[in-house]
Amino acid sequence: MDEKFVVSARKYRPQNFGTVVGQSHITTTLKNAINNNQLAHAFLFCGPRGVGKTTCARILAKTINCENRTKEGEACNTCNSCVTFDNGTSLNIHELDAASNNSVDDIRTLVEQVRFAPQAGKYKVYIVDEVHMLSASAFNAFLKTLEDPPPYAIFILATTEKHKILPTILSRCQIFDFKRITINDTVEHLQEICGKENITAEKAALHVIAQKSEGCMRDALSILDKIVSFTGGHLNYSNTLEHLNILDEDYYFKMLDHMQQQHLADAMLLFDEINQKGFEADTLLEGFAEFNRNLLVSKDAKAAILLEVADDFKQKYLQFAQQVSTAWLIASLHILNEAIINYKQARNKRLHVELILIKLTYLQQAVQLTSNGEGLEKKKITDTAKAVAFRALPVIKMKEPPVNIRQRLTENKATLVIEEDIKPGIHFTPDAIVNTAKDTAKTTAPEKPAGKFGSLARIREEMAIRNNKGNQVKALTFENLKAAWDVFVETLEARKNHSAVTNFKMAKLVVIDNNSFDIITESNIHQKFIDAERSGLIDYLQKHFNNRMLKYQVKIEEPAHPGAEKEEKPLNRKQQYLQLVELYPYIKELKDRLKLELD
Repeated sequence: MDEKFVVSARKYRPQNFGTVVGQSHITTTLKNAINNNQLAHAFLFCGPRGVGKTTCARILAKTINCENRTKEGEACNTCNSCVTFDNGTSLNIHELDAASNNSVDDIRTLVEQVRFAPQAGKYKVYIVDEVHMLSASAFNAFLKTLEDPPPYAIFILATTEKHKILPTILSRCQIFDFKRITINDTVEHLQEICGKENITAEKAALHVIAQKSEGCMRDALSILDKIVSFTGGHLNYSNTLEHLNILDEDYYFKMLDHMQQQHLADAMLLFDEINQKGFEADTLLEGFAEFNRNLLVSKDAKAAILLEVADDFKQKYLQFAQQVSTAWLIASLHILNEAIINYKQARNKRLHVELILIKLTYLQQAVQLTSNGEGLEKKKITDTAKAVAFRALPVIKMKEPPVNIRQRLTENKATLVIEEDIKPGIHFTPDAIVNTAKDTAKTTAPEKPAGKFGSLARIREEMAIRNNKGNQVKALTFENLKAAWDVFVETLEARKNHSAVTNFKMAKLVVIDNNSFDIITESNIHQKFIDAERSGLIDYLQKHFNNRMLKYQVKIEEPAHPGAEKEEKPLNRKQQYLQLVELYPYIKELKDRLKLELD
């Protein structure tokens, strides 16, 4: 009977600290803590997925209970504790998945188990995976036990999102940050597994798998299992690219060559070939942007270590990098970055990508790189282009005036000086000279703007003069205005606008000047009815009088009521006495002597 298949991520899970890949800074710290008996009571393992957080937690739990640890601080894998741990029957390790057990009751159950001491071994280890999924109340229920646990209890919390954990939890744990596994470490580990499984694999193919996994060893092992099943245990560069749906870098080299030669047709045909193979257009944009980034990195030997490509392609990158200008690479990265951002919003995605290819093909005609003394600066070539040369117009000399008058400022008064180029036979009196100077100053002085809207008013005047040119302007008199007013009222009657007709007939007209008049109304209601017809009224009157400058204002004057005058009231005796005193002052003297009083 065939053995049951076990995926590589489980089959080759590290069993001790020495076999953990890419996390030496953590494994070394943990081994030293075990050897020096300086273990913390709570650990927090943080980092991206698939880098060994849970694996290191299990190795730590296994190692601290090992009965025969090695000098390096590793588990022996032969004692009873290690064997029961490997078989999954150990009672000293408890794992809790916080993603599915995140309530307060689950944490309370865990806290109750902590009270019981281990039956065998020194420590009871509690591993809480995905701890950031715990609810706030569950965290609070866990705080007291996490801060002051029994001496035999050790908590190991693992999470991919440290920012979601409460600060009160973070302050009670010893934090270890796991990093992404490098491409070289991933390739070496994959080569080791391929050797154990008798799999033939090219290093370039393993490098592609490591790039695709993005630092996650578990993903890399899953991809390896999948491609081994696809290829029958024979991995090469081409079938790995085909299975992972990754565009071959040779296409990018061809595309770059077409753009440098400005062969737009070849670039468009190459894009069509890529599209026919089933690759999405955004795959080309993202891959070509990464390709140009690698070329830019290859420009400098110091930065070449940042080139994360297979060794077979490094020399080709270095060779092509010397053939492409830095200005082109910088500008192309900017264009490609914007194209990737706007790709999802584009309706015609194929046309969107083709426009980017056209820009990149003719990009070297648009930009160049110049040195400004402090560094390199990208500059558009169109900035230095010369304007189109037009034929110069001949200079027209103005006729000189007979007298040139210049104003000279001396001390506190101005003196008018007559130049010598006076035509012979012409004589000027002093008064004539002064008048001529005044007229010249008026004509040469710059015209002041007529307020904020002076230019607009001047344009309106010019347009009015132009419109009225050739037509006689009708004088604005009261008779002419009243006749035009009555005609407009008749048009309102024809439209059966009786309310407006009544108010128009009640209005009074007052001519102000040749271009303006006032409409006198008796109330606000009266004014509103007239203002409602403003546009039609002013247009009619301007056409009637052939005067575009014609305007009017609506004013309110309340009528004087006859009954409003004060009625004369009869005077009382005191008022009569006061009037008599004003006319005859001796009456007051007589009243005082006789000591008379008013009733």
